Amino acid sequence: MRARIPALARIPDETRVVLGWGLAALAVAVILVQVGRIVPHQPVLAGVVALGVLALGLSLAEPAVIPLAAMPTLAVLARVGGQGLNLSVSDVALFVAFWPAVFLAKRPFSPPLRALLWLSATYQAATLFTVVANPYRANVVEWFHAWLLVAGALVVGWAVGRAGYAKAGLSALLVATSVIAVITIVQGFRQYAQGDLGPVYLSWPYGMHKNFVGTVLAFSAVIAYARPLWLGWSKPWALTVFWLSAAGVVFSQSRQGLISVGVALLVISLRSDPVRRRSKVIVLAVVPAVLFVGSLVRDEVQAGNVHSSIFQRLTWFEDTLTVVNGSPLFGAGLRYWTAGRTDFGFQPPNAELEVLASAGVIGLIGFLVAFIGALVVLWRVDPRYGALAFAIVLTRLVQGQFDLFWVAVQVSIPFVVVGICLGVQALDSEASRLTHAMDGLVRSRGGHEPSRDIGPGAVV
Repeated sequence: MRARIPALARIPDETRVVLGWGLAALAVAVILVQVGRIVPHQPVLAGVVALGVLALGLSLAEPAVIPLAAMPTLAVLARVGGQGLNLSVSDVALFVAFWPAVFLAKRPFSPPLRALLWLSATYQAATLFTVVANPYRANVVEWFHAWLLVAGALVVGWAVGRAGYAKAGLSALLVATSVIAVITIVQGFRQYAQGDLGPVYLSWPYGMHKNFVGTVLAFSAVIAYARPLWLGWSKPWALTVFWLSAAGVVFSQSRQGLISVGVALLVISLRSDPVRRRSKVIVLAVVPAVLFVGSLVRDEVQAGNVHSSIFQRLTWFEDTLTVVNGSPLFGAGLRYWTAGRTDFGFQPPNAELEVLASAGVIGLIGFLVAFIGALVVLWRVDPRYGALAFAIVLTRLVQGQFDLFWVAVQVSIPFVVVGICLGVQALDSEASRLTHAMDGLVRSRGGHEPSRDIGPGAVV
């Protein structure tokens, strides 16, 4: 007896595609008719629905279009939403880009990406204890927010890199950071001309703290210096972005930014690359950077100002340990300093102390497993893709030893870059497999036609 084949399975693939697009077009038409009816009464809602329909259509045509469009906005810290929903532009862009990326990006995820997602889930599981032990809204919201900043950013980056838009995506991001660098340099020269040699706090186009400027420009300096071959950037373009970013970090006088750049440059310069041999001369630039940071610290200590950043941090460390002593196992809750859960209304300026105070010993163990594990995974990736990925995560961890860690832009950008690197690696691996398959087919037919080797980044 012949097995009965379902009717849908007997429909040719081409017909199913046509039917799918036809049903989608019908749904869109119905939605647009409804939008037309509510325009006179609720124009804002109608506009939002229309934009959603447009985004749906673009994503169906090219799943990476929204993640790619979000890349330059990931560096924007400006706030939107007012007091009821106070989010950064970067948060909104990442949230919007996540959905087409998670549902429509190419599968399967590569083994390194799956490992990183499991490590992120490990941290989320560890911090779930504090969410249960400290039931308040900010705790729950931040739990999902942290997951989006790491796992969500990885998936968004994967969607861009796997679809072949790594060069466009990272170029767009570096254009945005270069604008910040130029504004920082210009404002710095204006301050110096007026005799003010202090750090640069940007006031235009919106307020930006010196440590935000320094850490974000540190990322762009690391990306530009790494300049993987698969990006196809010219050396003059990469050097221009690197020196603009480095100068911006210097003008900001962000100590964590300067130190993190120095550490990342050392790692990238000394890590073996089978394709590119890097000059070690740039390593010499790390020495004056360290000396500059040392002079800033020395001047603050000698000034004896108890309100300086160094003495203030020491006070904050003591107060944070007081919070830890109150709930050592589960912590006081994520973002407890905004919810009035303790007598202290500041975010701890150290990654491990922040996690220890917020999520307790259990959360800290999860944090260490997740981020040390991430470094181990990325170190094992082919250096053509893994060198930048490893260095950018290490950059963020070094910054987190001297200042706030869980901050929207400074966490999402490194993991988006990691996702892009792993997406390109998967793309190149697929291209290599196709090349070998074609070679085998030619040989099996007795032909001698040479194949074109598809090397790293050839399809980007």
